[in-house]
This record gives sequence, structure tokens and C-alpha cells, in this order.
Amino acid sequence: MINNKYILTIDVGTGSGKAILFDESGKQVSVSQREWLPDILPEYPGSQNFNTYEAWRLIIECIQEAMSVADVKKSEIAGVTATSMREGMVLYDKQKTVIWACPNADARATKEVEDMIAAGLGEPIYRTGGDWLNIISPARFRWIKSHLPELYDRIAFMNMLSDWVLFKLSGNIVTEPTCGSSSGIFDLKKRTWSEKLVKISDLPEDIYPPVYEPAAVIGNVTKETASETGLNAGTPVITAGGDTQLALLGTGTVHPGAFTIIAGTFWQTAAVADNPLIDPGYRLRTVCHAISGQWMVEGIGFYHGFTMRWFRDGFCQPEIQEAVEKGVDAYYLMEKLAEKIPPGSNGVQAIFSDIMNARRWKHAVPSFVGFDLMNADATGKAACIRAIEENAAYTSRGHFEILKEISGYNPQEITFCGGSSKGVLWPQIIADVLGIRINIPAVKESTSLGSAMCAYTALGWYDGLKEAAENLVKWEREVLPVKENVKVYTEYYKRWRKIYPYLLSIADDGLLPSLWRAPGT
Repeated sequence: MINNKYILTIDVGTGSGKAILFDESGKQVSVSQREWLPDILPEYPGSQNFNTYEAWRLIIECIQEAMSVADVKKSEIAGVTATSMREGMVLYDKQKTVIWACPNADARATKEVEDMIAAGLGEPIYRTGGDWLNIISPARFRWIKSHLPELYDRIAFMNMLSDWVLFKLSGNIVTEPTCGSSSGIFDLKKRTWSEKLVKISDLPEDIYPPVYEPAAVIGNVTKETASETGLNAGTPVITAGGDTQLALLGTGTVHPGAFTIIAGTFWQTAAVADNPLIDPGYRLRTVCHAISGQWMVEGIGFYHGFTMRWFRDGFCQPEIQEAVEKGVDAYYLMEKLAEKIPPGSNGVQAIFSDIMNARRWKHAVPSFVGFDLMNADATGKAACIRAIEENAAYTSRGHFEILKEISGYNPQEITFCGGSSKGVLWPQIIADVLGIRINIPAVKESTSLGSAMCAYTALGWYDGLKEAAENLVKWEREVLPVKENVKVYTEYYKRWRKIYPYLLSIADDGLLPSLWRAPGT
């Protein structure tokens, strides 16, 4: 008999924080979300700071609201865990006070990346740690040493963003392999910190915390945190990890050769492998999966969900107002507009995220091209909405093709989860662009469900993460490709691949800013 029947998960994303409650059956009973943005420092081009003070304040609001909406008492929560974006790191002093933190897209360490590449460090770090230098920790440490030497001297501990949440809950500084391996300081094969990479990167020693696998109890909610949040002091705090790997877990993607698209602020097109598979072309990244003995290879679609949010806020005020009046989501109304536009968006092309190339990761000037000024209805707002969705699908197709190439797998289906899978049009576009069946899970917050599975397992409710996934993953629907649309999109995908470099050249020439570019590119 389960007396404490709810699990609280906390999700630290690029654009928001969430607290989600699940019951013992894996059903989501409440969710609370607060949007945020990173702090930009104009004096440091490319910089993004993560404001841990403000984020924790908003997370507390989410925790309290999620419990209130579900009418869940603190005594009914059996465990709490956390997930987050990867790559972002947090630094602490000897008193365990946070002294510096950044999110995944922080790109200030341009010179440091260039220096490390010139020193021949890019390839050995990639082969051992699974990612190129541009947004992993080694260059960021070097940047801090160069620009903030007094702060650098105070560093006593480091971990990743989901680990920081566990620290706020329990007071213990730890990490786990899914987020830890995104630091670029892990030995993928050993699933722990790499002494070799620390040494060759000239990084601080003795600041790296113990590594626990996902689904480990690492402490309990402290009295101080209980007072802040309304949780029970003594509630078990459990490791979960990186958002993408936990989304794979939350969709049952726990077997080699299974492919998934996780569609949030960023989109990850990912495949599971039974070895630390490294892309010989240095395009994609490899990290540890939540399942011990498994790894994940992924291509990142940059800001797909955020691009749609930007378009909503900048161009869809009527839809936002109508959504409030009708009690629906503004994105639903936006898709209803876009449904009226045929595949290919009447020639309008959205130029936002490119296909990932970790070694030279940069994106074009964010743009729309192909308007027909004589036909506003056909190439106006509705076409732009559809074109944004098509851009995300084209990027996913590029990653899908690379994953097939390097893995040897040729899947005929792919899971599509995350916020963007809630609609009708976007899943159909994905099916048509990739030309394969799309499976959509019942729980769209797959990352948080994966987190909850870690807690279920740690508390002994299931005998391992695979068993939890097999019992808890349910499916809402499948989407089949439309043969005629597949043909249309095959041609538009080729066209997009040819158009994109023109807009990229404008950014390369410095005439207009890139959507985003990694340090050293």
C-alpha cells in the first residue's frame, strides 16, 4: 500500500520552470509553469547568465501552485526530483553559495574555444566526452579564469542545473551521468568525470562532485527548504537528470535503435545506442542515457519552440485575446490558421535553426523569404506559422538522416513528444517531412514523467527504470504520412537546404546578426 502517493518533479528549462505532480499510476495531476529568460550581459557578447536566485523564487511559486491546484498535502508527496536543460553549469564557493551559473546557450567563450582548437584539444575532447568545445564547460572555465579571476579562485564545487535544484532541496552537491556528461568533462564509457580531460583542459581539480546514477536517493528536503516551499522536511530527494534523456525514458525509448523527437524550446532528434557512439563527422553530440549501459546521440534544433513563442508574442495578439475569451491555447488558434495553408507554405520559407554541426555550429539571420506581395492571404501570417513548423521539421529530417547514417538503423517510426506534440498540424508535418509514422504519447510532459519514473524506481515502486517505462508509458495516437505531401516536402526540403546558406552568408559577413552561433565559429 502506497501511503505517500505523489511524486513532485521540477523542470528547469531554457524558457521556463515547471513543477509537475504525478500520482502513483504515472498520471499527471497538476502542472505549474513560470516563464523566464536568461540575463544578457552587453559587455560580454554572446553571454547568458542563469539567475539562480530569481529561478528559485519562481520554482517555489510553481511548487506551491502545483500542490494547491491538485489539493495535495505535503505529507502525501513521497519524493521529489529534478530535470533540466543540459550543458548549463553552476559554481559554488566553500560555503556552498552559488557564485556563477549559465544556461546551455551561453556563448561568450569565443577566444577560449579558438585557443583550445589551436592547441589541438577539440578532437580528443570530442572523442572522449562526446561534444565539441563550443558550449561545454572547459572553455567556460577558461573564460572565467581570464575575465573573473577572483571568482575563479573561489570555485570549490561545480555541478549542472538539475543538480543545483537537488542541492536547493537537500543541501547536497552531486551530479549524475545524463547532465554530467553534457559538461564535456566526462568519460562517456565510464559514465563519470574524466581525469584525462580535466588535465588536458587545464581545469580546476577537486571540484567535481560524486556521481550517482538516475533513481538514487541523495538526501532529504531540508528544514529550510521545507519552510520556503511548503514541502515536508525529510522528503526523499532523488536524482533524475537531463531533459532529453528523461524524455526518452518517459516515452519508453529505452532500447537501442529507437528514435525520438523531443519538441520543446529546443528540439532534439535522438537515437539510443548500446555503446558511446561518436559521430565521425563531428556533427552531432553523444551523452549518457538515463539507463545504465546505454547512450544517446542527438541533433539539436535550435529555438524551434521559442521561435513559435516569439511569433505568438510579436504577431498574434488577436489570437492571444481570442484564446483568453474562448478558454483555449493561443497556439491552437495559430495552428487553425496554418491548417488553411498547403504544404510548402505557398513558397514562404522560414530561416531559423540550421541542421546541427557541432564543430561549426552557427545559424543564419532569422528570416522569412518568399512572400508574394500580391497575395497577402496566401503568404501572410498563416503561411509564416506553417513555415516555422516546416523549418523545425526540415531540421529534424537533417538530424534523422545523420543518425541513420552513423548508427546503421533505418527506423520506420519515430516518437514525437514535448509541448509541440500537443497540436494536430505539427505532428502531421513531421510525419510528412520524414515520411514515416509518428507515435505520440498520452503524457506530453515526457521529460517530467521520466523524472517521476526515477523517483518511482528509487522508492521501490518498480524494479528498475525499464520496468517503470514498460508499465507507465501510454499512447495517445499515431500519425501517418500523406503520400502526396511526402512528395511535396521532399522538394521543399531540398529547396530549404539550398536557400539556407544564402542567409547564413549574410551573418558570416557581419551584415546582420545570426540567430545564434557557437563560440569559435
